[in-house]
Amino acid sequence: MTATGADRRRGPFAEGDRVQLTDPKGRLHTITLAAGKQFHTHRGHLAHDDLVGRPDGSTVTNTAGVEYLALRPLLSDWVMSMPRGAAVVYPKDSGQIVMMADVFPGATVVEAGVGSGALSMSLLRAVGDTGRVLSFERREDFADIARGNAREFFGGDHPAWTVTVGDLVESLPEAVDAGSVDRVVLDMLAPWECLDVVADALAPGGVLICYVATATQLSKVAEAMRDHGTFTEPQAWESLVRGWHLEGLAVRPQHRMHGHTGFLVTTRRLAPGVTPPLRKRRPGRGYVTVEEAGDEDWTPEGVGERVPSDKKVRKVRRSVSGTSAP
Repeated sequence: MTATGADRRRGPFAEGDRVQLTDPKGRLHTITLAAGKQFHTHRGHLAHDDLVGRPDGSTVTNTAGVEYLALRPLLSDWVMSMPRGAAVVYPKDSGQIVMMADVFPGATVVEAGVGSGALSMSLLRAVGDTGRVLSFERREDFADIARGNAREFFGGDHPAWTVTVGDLVESLPEAVDAGSVDRVVLDMLAPWECLDVVADALAPGGVLICYVATATQLSKVAEAMRDHGTFTEPQAWESLVRGWHLEGLAVRPQHRMHGHTGFLVTTRRLAPGVTPPLRKRRPGRGYVTVEEAGDEDWTPEGVGERVPSDKKVRKVRRSVSGTSAP
């Protein structure tokens, strides 16, 4: 990041800064300071010039006497309010990706599926100026939106970021040497189609993390990771965030929450020639792979349900009916 970009994150407000205004009801308004401009609502207006030169965390009053709290938006605020073409990766998931993939300063990270650039900015923050984030996006319009959002947030083009418009399977082998990538993040419809090129690019011990929206995608990519033979046993989870209402003695969960946004599944690259150890837990009775299963082959055992024995069912039936069942 340029020095100018870093300076925009601290110090007094200046022209060109993004400022988040919070009104007395908690409503948020984000403006970009410009000389001579005004911020208007149905309850008066305030001049941008009144904010220029004030420290971060100041208050300002408009012409109708409404007081606003003025702060620079955090990255989490920015990604939720920035222009978007595709849906953004929510901050709760970006934070999980950066932590669970252990994205570190100086790392080389490959990202596929840039969308509007929300996750890209979190990855760039994590790798710093000395790392590399190589992002691949099939749609040129999405790539342009992501570049614009990141440029606006960082105050310029981030030195660690390269955006390539194209298909990951075709473009990645030309962009990196085999075994030179530390982390790969896939946010796409069919990540299982990319496992071959990802395995070639990842260094031994490198992390692959996939972000998928549905349980069917989660199942297919996990089984593909197992079948590939070059990855450790995949781990999957999702995160749900519920805020709390804090007002005097009225302390309770909020009525709304950020529920399901996507599943995360992660695995690590084994060293070349290493065979993954056998799973310690045996699959349930009736287990079949996704490829082997047909519509008529789905059974309770196959999907991991615990099926009670006939003996137990007879016992429960007698206990609830008060009769002797055969």
